[in-house]
Order: sequence, then structure tokens, then C-alpha cells
Amino acid sequence: MSQLEQYGKCPEQYRLRRVEGITPRPAAWSHQGTAFHAACETFELGGRQMSAMDAVELFSTEYSDAVNKALDKEPDTDQWMTAGPDGTSDIEARYVLGQEQTAAYVHWAKENGPQLWKAPDGTPGIELHLTADIGGVRVQGYIDQLVAEPDGSVRIRDLKTGSTKSRFQLETYAVLVRKALGLEANRGDWYQAKKGGLTRPVDLSEITEDEVGEKYREMDQGVKRAEFPARPGFNCRFCDVSHACAFRRG
Repeated sequence: MSQLEQYGKCPEQYRLRRVEGITPRPAAWSHQGTAFHAACETFELGGRQMSAMDAVELFSTEYSDAVNKALDKEPDTDQWMTAGPDGTSDIEARYVLGQEQTAAYVHWAKENGPQLWKAPDGTPGIELHLTADIGGVRVQGYIDQLVAEPDGSVRIRDLKTGSTKSRFQLETYAVLVRKALGLEANRGDWYQAKKGGLTRPVDLSEITEDEVGEKYREMDQGVKRAEFPARPGFNCRFCDVSHACAFRRG
């Protein structure tokens, strides 16, 4: 899933990361997202009994551990990717922001009480790792949440700490759910931590395996033919291997 999105944005980025093995620059926003997901997962797996304070403490620990490990590898925060004035300030700001977002999620979930899907063996639909052949390509994905719908289908929910949303990601997950779990997945949405609530639902009922599979086939064939054209432009500023790219802009 992530490979296709990377290849779709810039095949040269894909080559640098996955063929040449260039070490990506660290980014505090990545650790913020990972720690937020860890806190939400633990909160949900515990039946939403965890307090907001305890969830925030968990986020703080996860974030601090991840950032410290990254600092051991790259102590110069001027080399970190950042959306703020500098790497150090961004690390500190996202620690506070992540705490706020984690507390807000706990309050939102307890107030709104979305019913998560459960497998026959009781496994909840949280951070599900699903794998299936789509268009002749082996595809895997980690689905943040599956929400039970009144008609017996499930809604795919992706938790986002940033602004970027991928409709194709939801479409891929819908196909994976149908193939790997045998469930109907007709709608999807995003929980946006920046806003503390859900987006409008996305209709996935008409999405087919062939439609999604075609994009994976195109990527697979391009990689096998070693076709990695560079696509310099706006996304260069968010590329974590731009330091090794001869085509970067900005």
C-alpha cells in the first residue's frame, strides 16, 4: 500500500528508498502519528476504560522513546524534516500537540461510542493486518479500525494526525476486507485528530478489485522494468530522501 503511494508520487523517491536503500531523514510528525496510534489502540483494546490522562501518558512515553532513538541516529535536528521553524522546536511542539490530540480522541470516543467490529473469535477490528492478491499483486495493509454498520457491513476508519488523506487507501482497504474477511465494506471515513472528529463518509460500494488492481499492476510492471522517472515539484519539500536526489527542487 505505502509502496504504491510512494511510487505514484515519485518513482525516483521509490528507487532511492527501496532500491538504493537511502536512509530517510527523520521527522517528528512521523513519531507523533505512531505514538498517537499506539495510544488509541491501547485505549480501544482496553474497552475504552483508560482515562484520558493515562492515554496521554502512554502517548508521551511512546513519542519520547521514538524521538530519542531517532536522535541517537541523527542528533543534528537541523537535518530533520520539519513543518516548523526548526527541528528542535518541531519536536517539542508535536509532543504537546500529540498529547492534546490523544486526550481529545479519548473524550470523543467515549462520548460518541462507535461500535467496533469483532471477528467471530472476539478479535476486535483494530490495527488489522490484512493480505490478499489484488490484480495479481500481493498487497498488504494495516487498517486502523473497522466499525460495525447496522446493515452488517463494516466501515473502514483511518486515524489521521496530519492533513493528508488518501481515498485510494480506503479503496484498497475495502478490497482487502472483502477478500480477506469476506465482509462488505461500503463506506469509509477518517478521524481527523486536528479537528477532533470524523470526515464525511466516502462511498466505496462501487469500487472493484479490477479498478484497484490496475494501479498495483502498473506499479509492479514499472518496478520490474526499472522505470523510475523523477517528478520534481511541490512534493520535494516533503521527501525524506531528497538529500540524495539529483532532481530535487526547493
